[in-house]
Amino acid sequence: MTTLLASDGTSTGISPRTGRGLARSVLRLHRSALWFWLLLVAALAAAMLWAYGPGYDAADTDLRERCRASVEACHFPDGSAFHRYDRAFSYSTLVVTYFPFLVAVWAGAALIARELETGTAHLAWTQSVSPTRWLTAKLAVPALLITAGSAVLVPLHRLMWTQDVGLRSIDWYDRSIYPSSGTVPLAYALCGLALGALAGLVVGRALPALGVAFAALLAVFYLGGEYRLSLWPRVTVTGAKALNVPDDALQLDRGVITDEGTRIGNNLACVDTDGVAGLRRCLADNGLDEIWATYHPRYHYWPLQLVETGVVLAVAALAVTAAFVLLRRRTATEGVAV
Repeated sequence: MTTLLASDGTSTGISPRTGRGLARSVLRLHRSALWFWLLLVAALAAAMLWAYGPGYDAADTDLRERCRASVEACHFPDGSAFHRYDRAFSYSTLVVTYFPFLVAVWAGAALIARELETGTAHLAWTQSVSPTRWLTAKLAVPALLITAGSAVLVPLHRLMWTQDVGLRSIDWYDRSIYPSSGTVPLAYALCGLALGALAGLVVGRALPALGVAFAALLAVFYLGGEYRLSLWPRVTVTGAKALNVPDDALQLDRGVITDEGTRIGNNLACVDTDGVAGLRRCLADNGLDEIWATYHPRYHYWPLQLVETGVVLAVAALAVTAAFVLLRRRTATEGVAV
């Protein structure tokens, strides 16, 4: 076994013969990040389990008691139990949603750029492991840990949210809920790892790589939210059905069709009529032919989640490919065997 020194002076103990030695070295070099991840998962899991169980029960009881005292309190809950539950729910959702950014900046600054900046990576390449195996271990070990942690946190968050529907009625398409449930959070976390690694290789310095990794993932995250609703065909209905869009659906647009066949969006004419007969009279009086509406029903949740997950993972795969290509070219010019 070839013993290397990390930038903090500790021995990495990398074995050139087995991938197990590489994995151990990654965990040893980044043990502080590993402990942070384990503590974060444990703390979030405990918070969400509390919110799902005793926190929800206390908030629900408090709300019911206040509703009996005042009808207005049903719409504006202000009890201490509800506030404790609300904080646990909101903070947990916030962390699960934006955890991929922590992964991105850590991968860019500490996982890759710091070792390039201090020379630890070059020492490993010349004495024990090839650059390709080095980068593979750097990506595979965190990816496994992120996947395992997400497999715990995301189902717990979904469990907490489905229970919360009865208390606060947060819809499935809410911007605070959608990116923290389903398969999307894991996809963005893995994408953050890939983009962070690529940023670290491109920049080669810890602090600038941190900023580049954050900005890159922010761009992907923004575009995902911007085009999310276009990833799956919308349901379009006309006539009376346009007046009775399901309550749990996300309505996207509503409008009218003129006698000339022109479709006008964001037009609320005749939407307050009662029954088909009233609708027809209103349309005739206004020189209109029909009304229409487009929406995403609740059962589009999983198609939208899976398509967005696939797109984000494709971006991650491109980033990983670019990272390996860049590493091969860089080490080839330095005469290091890949």
